[in-house]
This record gives sequence, structure tokens and C-alpha cells, in this order.
Amino acid sequence: MSSQKTPRVHSKQTISAFDNAKRQFDNAARQLGLTENQIAMIKEPRRVTKVSLPVQMDDGRIEVFTAFRVQHNIARGPAKGGIRYSPMVCEDEVKALAFWMTYKCAVVDIPMGGGKGGIIVDPNQLSRGELERLSRRYFAELHDLFGPDRDVPAPDVNTTSQIMAWMMDTYSMHTGNNTPAVITGKPLEIGGSRGREQATAQGMVFCVIQAAKDLKIDLKKATVAVQGFGNAGSNAALLLGREGCKIVAISDEYGAFYDDKGIDPKHAIDYRKANGGKLSGYDKVSSAKQFKDPMELLEKEVDILIPAAIENQITAENADRIKVKLVAECANGPITPEADEILDSKKIMVIPDILCNAGGVTVSYFEWVQNRMGYYWTEEYVLQELKRFMDKAFLDVLAISKERKVDMRIAAFMVAIDRVRAATEWRGLYH
Repeated sequence: MSSQKTPRVHSKQTISAFDNAKRQFDNAARQLGLTENQIAMIKEPRRVTKVSLPVQMDDGRIEVFTAFRVQHNIARGPAKGGIRYSPMVCEDEVKALAFWMTYKCAVVDIPMGGGKGGIIVDPNQLSRGELERLSRRYFAELHDLFGPDRDVPAPDVNTTSQIMAWMMDTYSMHTGNNTPAVITGKPLEIGGSRGREQATAQGMVFCVIQAAKDLKIDLKKATVAVQGFGNAGSNAALLLGREGCKIVAISDEYGAFYDDKGIDPKHAIDYRKANGGKLSGYDKVSSAKQFKDPMELLEKEVDILIPAAIENQITAENADRIKVKLVAECANGPITPEADEILDSKKIMVIPDILCNAGGVTVSYFEWVQNRMGYYWTEEYVLQELKRFMDKAFLDVLAISKERKVDMRIAAFMVAIDRVRAATEWRGLYH
């Protein structure tokens, strides 16, 4: 037998994110005792739209991009969910993300449904002008889907406040009205919300603080590993560092690093910005060492593990090697259903993605509210309201988990699905 180590990289091509999402739903639906009719009304997406976007490139040629928008459920309010730009975008992924958004909004009890969008493109290969033309074309082609009371997108992977501004302007030009509430994640100057940039990480930290109380983890002595050092992961490391945690491992797609004496998150963030948005070479400017296999970060013995990268990172293949007390899912779908069962058998608490990273959509909702009111909040008030929403959501889920003796993911879906079911039944079926 060869002694060569098999690379342990898990991609969303080999494991269907939407199949995983539906299996998570099924586990909770069984616990709730839903009927087939109830399941039929709330499980599948209501609308899947695929469009071709012809865009004139700088050299004069026309390139056609494939794009998607999925609306999963709107029983509780307009669809809500980001737009991502990536070569990896596919219909399966967008459907899964829209599905999770429905239940993410429901678990934190904001009056919105689930949506998601994406364009198959590497934005790094586009000029600024090409990026603007593509972004405006997307919103123009799907203009009839969007609206403050219909579907409210937001930034996601590789999309920015500038792109949101272009999209808002495109919609406003089509309607003839200034309509900031059609999209969130905008610059402050045109209706964005204070506190939005760190909202996902801050919401996760509020959940971690509550979980630490329940698990009796002293955060001032806790060690943390963060997989994924983008906006959410880097802010999570920074905020947990301020709570007294020691960050001992970090990674992005360009490298994974550890230092048992602790990594200064601010130093790592500044280095990454100065290094073209990459952590590569971080071991050359710090006392950190580089993991030979980036997946080893997940198996480092720490108190708290934060997967903040992509889907399907903890699977049946590596779950038994996870040695932590708490996993806080900053990413969407980083743990497969098989891995969930293994972690639960090891008594490892998982704060599921639909709860743990819901801070972003909660502050997006706050932005939408402020746009509708025409009155804007201070950052202190935004954080105060975010804490109130996240603390209540976590405690609601924890109570169901203990009462029904189920893991936190099933409990979160039980809370969320029951809210969507109730809204659907109150609205009834239009014949």
C-alpha cells in the first residue's frame, strides 16, 4: 500500500449542497411531524431563473455570461439573499443558498424569505468597466423579479458595495424612482447601514458568547482556529480576540498557518491587505508555521473551530478527527449531514450556519428598514438591535435542542420551519 497521503479537499462539485440542505430539512420535518402537504408547500424553491447576459467587453467583442436568481420562499416576506460572482457558481449551489436563506431569516425572526443569485464569472478577469456593465446587465435582465416588496439582494462572494450601488442605480433608472430599499450592502452615502461590514462576524460572536456560557467555556482562556480569512472570518478572529480568545490558527485559499502562542488578528488582516488579499507567506513575517495540508487546520485541538470558508469542509472522512468543544459555522454548509451525526456523537456543539452567520442578513434587514423609513441609525443602535435578535434566536434554538434532545442544527431548522409553515398556512393556497 502506498504511503502517499491523499489530499483531503472537499468540493461542492462532489457533494450536492442542495441535497444536503434538503436532508437537513427532512431531519427537522420528521421531528415536527409535518404532513406531506405541509412539506410540499415549503421545501422546494418557488422560482428558479436562469439567464444569459450579453456584455460588450473593452475590446469590442460580446461575451455571454450565465446567471441565476432563485427565490425559495416568500411566505414571510420578500426574498432576501446575496449575489455572488464566481466561476464555481451553479444552479445547485444557488438553490441550496436560497433554501438556507429562507430558514436563516425565519430562525432570527425577520419578516423576509429566501433568495440567492449568482453569475458564472471570475471578476478578477474583468476591468472595472466590464464589471459595471455585467452588474447592470444582470439587474436590468431580472428587473421584474426585484423590488423592495419582492426580492431584495445583497453582496456575497466577490461582490461589493460598489456593485450594489450600480445595481440600485440600474433599478432606479428603470422605475424612475430613487429606490434604495431594492438592495442592501450599499455604501453609506446612498442608504447603506452602519455596522454592516462586520455584521456576520459580530452576530456569530454573540452566538459564541451565549454558547460559551452554556458549555462553561471561559472565553478569556479559549483557543480558536478560523478556516477562511475573508470578511467574515477575519472579523470573527478580530472580535473574538477582543473577547479575550487566543487565535492559534488561520487560513485562506492561499495558505493555512498556526502559532500555539497566538496570532494577532489585526497583524494578519493588515498583512493580507498589503499582500494582495492573500495570506500566502504569512509565516515569513510572523512566528506562525504553515500547515503542510491546509485541511489540518480543522483537526487542530482547540476550544472553538470557526469554518468560514466554503461548503462541505467537514465530512464523514474527517469529522472523527475534529477535537473541539464548539464549532461555529460562519460559512454556509461547511458540515455534511454525515459529519453532523459524528460530531453530535462526540458531544461537540455546532452552532449551525442558519443561526450562526445570520448577523449579516439581520443587519441587511435593518438597512432595508432604514431605507423604508428614510431615517438612519447609529452604529451603537445597530449593534444593540443585532445583539437582541441574535441572543433571542440562539436561546430559542438552545431551548428546543434541550427540550427535544436534538442537536442545534435540527433545533434551528425546527424553529425556522415551524415559522415558515405557520406563515404559509395563515396565507393559504390561492386557487
